[in-house]
Amino acid sequence: MSKNNAKGGKGEFEFPQPAKKQTFSQMIYDPQDGTFFGRTGKNWSQLLLFYTIFYIVLAALFTICMQGLLSTVSDTEPKWKLHDSLIGTNPGLGFRPLSEQTERGSVISFDGRKQAESDYWIELIDDFLRDYNHTEGREMKHCGFGQTHDPTDVCVVNTELFGSCSRANNYGYKTNQPCIFLKLNKIYGWVPEVFDEAQKGMPEDLRTVINDTKKEERQQIWVSCNGHLGKDKENFQNIRYFPSQGFPSYYYPFLNQGGYLSPLVAVQFNSPPKGQMLDVECRAWAKNIHYSGSARDRMGSVTFQIIVD
Repeated sequence: MSKNNAKGGKGEFEFPQPAKKQTFSQMIYDPQDGTFFGRTGKNWSQLLLFYTIFYIVLAALFTICMQGLLSTVSDTEPKWKLHDSLIGTNPGLGFRPLSEQTERGSVISFDGRKQAESDYWIELIDDFLRDYNHTEGREMKHCGFGQTHDPTDVCVVNTELFGSCSRANNYGYKTNQPCIFLKLNKIYGWVPEVFDEAQKGMPEDLRTVINDTKKEERQQIWVSCNGHLGKDKENFQNIRYFPSQGFPSYYYPFLNQGGYLSPLVAVQFNSPPKGQMLDVECRAWAKNIHYSGSARDRMGSVTFQIIVD
């Protein structure tokens, strides 16, 4: 209890006064207090000086951090490679043409008698092969088995060797004999360990191809296409591969060479069933390509569907 209260006196209280009303012009500049937007010139200069120093220090710290980071990064190769990288050492297998319409998924559906349907897939392949057909100005060489070449050489992917999967033949889509182009995903520094002998578990047609191939030309990552989950085996008796049934090893390793193009294998389905879905699985074969046919964790293979009406 206060002394004044003990004597019965009145306590003194000071209540906050309401802010005085200001016009819009006074909010901008109040001549009575000499303020601009509620601050004096001295207050504004102090605030400006503080934020100037703050952002200079912030920019300097950011620059130091970025320079430290960039000093550990190469312009030509990734910092983390192969087993140390998130990509790992198991290249994935992809295919083209792949529709940009997500609702189509991995289904290639067309009728060669309908120009618009076949042209749609032909144009997608044209776009995909544009870099392969226009190599002007690139330092590339024609590589071959038995030749010596530097790992940094860029080997030509000769599209003239695609046989009936050529643009002149409309990639087979006008005659209901569609071609699919397979490629391996690029992994920096990855070198294939090839099978130079037919292996148990390989499809019989691939075993025959390997046995009929010259020893020096067996340095390939072999590929095979068949019915997914063992279905439709009878529809895979008339498939052709161009220019061979594998990716030659002289295209590897990929070292971020300027103008590098991944090798391709063109697969032509000469007699797909009419009016029904052909469920296809294509697989890459090498000692250091691990295979899994699981839909959830697929490795070393790719699936797609073909419907020819």
